[in-house]
Amino acid sequence: MRWRMSFKASLSGKFLLSYLLVVLVGVATLLLVVFALAPTLFQAQLLPLLQAHPAALTTTEASQRILGDFLDTLLSALAVAAIAATLTSLATSLFVARRITVPLQQMKQASERISAGHYAERIEIAPAHTTDELGQLASSINALAAALEQTERRRLEVFGNAAHELRTPIATLEGYLEGLLDGVIEPTPQTWAMLHTEAGRLRRLVDDLQELSRAEARQIPLSRQSVAPQRLVQDALNPLEGQFAEKGLELQIHVPENLPPVMADPTRVVQILMNVLVNALRYTPAPGRVEVSVSREGAAVAFRITDSGVGLTPDQLAHIFERFYRVDKSRSRAFGGSGIGLTIAQSLAQAMGGEIRAESPGLGRGSSFTLTLPQIHK
Repeated sequence: MRWRMSFKASLSGKFLLSYLLVVLVGVATLLLVVFALAPTLFQAQLLPLLQAHPAALTTTEASQRILGDFLDTLLSALAVAAIAATLTSLATSLFVARRITVPLQQMKQASERISAGHYAERIEIAPAHTTDELGQLASSINALAAALEQTERRRLEVFGNAAHELRTPIATLEGYLEGLLDGVIEPTPQTWAMLHTEAGRLRRLVDDLQELSRAEARQIPLSRQSVAPQRLVQDALNPLEGQFAEKGLELQIHVPENLPPVMADPTRVVQILMNVLVNALRYTPAPGRVEVSVSREGAAVAFRITDSGVGLTPDQLAHIFERFYRVDKSRSRAFGGSGIGLTIAQSLAQAMGGEIRAESPGLGRGSSFTLTLPQIHK
């Protein structure tokens, strides 16, 4: 939204003009009142004097001359006072205007640098403006710059991580294809299977990036409906129960029967739960335990998945939902995932009116992920 400016002058000039206008109006009002009331008041004061000393002033012309001289003297005094008041007001106006416009000019220069891409720019707030509107405006600009700086940092990280993730399968494909062209590698079924696997990894990464982009832009279509929490948990566990048993992990399920239904997209909720369950399966060494529980949490239903795995540090918790973030940096994509599954899960949860959060008491003490979805009141 654009605001139309009615004046082309600078803000300092507008302040000076406005103060000067106030002074001129005050001076004009003073003169009008003086000329309207001074003669009457002077005559009222002069009449007792004439009655007490009739010989002092014997003619009307004399009294009129005295009155004229009085008004001339009064006008001269008022003119000098008006000039002095105007100059003093202008000096005061200039001081006040500079106190206001100098911080605004600094904000303007800072905002221009921020718009040019210098997101580290910050405005230093003077103590005199800490709590007033100028200080609040400066704080807002600083907060905007910090948000833009963080967004730019994440954007660069996304590009760097995406390039790194794409480089591995592309390098593998190039190496095998060059070997096939040079005759160094035999075109055996195993070789073609390897190429097919790497191409599949590349395709899955592209699909993940596309889904992440759509999820963060809220462009994934959602089929929200009333669904029982028990069904969601069961649909998420069915494909994975065998893997938990095969790894030697104890799987505990606590889902009460009297839970209210939730309003959500069943397919997307199962996708979120499976993502968290796969992470629990991947980062919980045997013998270990994974617990799935569902309970009411205010006006929502909470799906909580707790494991006895490697746990998370406070720094890891702060970044766990960021794109391409992996707890174990040494894991490759083949073993540690693309690093964007939890980011997609967070975007999907927010799109359905819920949230997902992570908690951990520390390294080696397991972690807990909680998905909350709005419940339907019967």
